[in-house]
Amino acid sequence: MAKVIHVHLTQPIEGTKRKDWYFSSIKAIFSVFAADQVGATYNYLRHAGLTGNGTVVTKRAIIKQSTLISGGGGADYKDGV
Repeated sequence: MAKVIHVHLTQPIEGTKRKDWYFSSIKAIFSVFAADQVGATYNYLRHAGLTGNGTVVTKRAIIKQSTLISGGGGADYKDGV
């Protein structure tokens, strides 16, 4: 399964109304935001314990890593279980 990183902005950023953003990697966060916009640097997030469904809270954002569940559409799906 793939990981997904959810960035919830606790302070508005000029030019956007979105509060919730989803990324495939820590590096991808910084292709959209500057470190001061999320309240953490790339290196900080790499070592802050996001792996294993961790959460990092800064003054500007809540950043969580989780597992993306996709509908494989295979024979394993039975009655919603």
